[in-house]
Amino acid sequence: MDEPDLTGGFVALLGLKFDEASADRVVIRWQVRPELHQPFGIQHGGVYCSVVETAASVGGALWLGDRGQVVGVSNQTDFLRAVRDGELTAVGTPVHRGRSQQLWQVEITDADDRLVARGQVRLQNLKPA
Repeated sequence: MDEPDLTGGFVALLGLKFDEASADRVVIRWQVRPELHQPFGIQHGGVYCSVVETAASVGGALWLGDRGQVVGVSNQTDFLRAVRDGELTAVGTPVHRGRSQQLWQVEITDADDRLVARGQVRLQNLKPA
């Protein structure tokens, strides 16, 4: 399996840094900055959804390996605390990994280890064509 690009594209646009990326755990950090704010000056919820999806997809793809590819089919993310600045950390772990689908949970915390968002992503395992 080709390793996913963890430095370019949307990952670079959001400024995501991977501290860990394995089939069992994905850890991502990023800095909250004004260009990622919604109009009222706090972290945009879409950023949380994107990070949750990224963590789950990377971990799921690493687990599935050469057996196919994964695609997200459901992303349910809850926003728990408003954040204006600082560093956030997302930790993704698998809840279920089956033949056709995976379910990953991701928790996002601030520098004081307070939970600011949490989400889960259901991934479909696609077999090679």
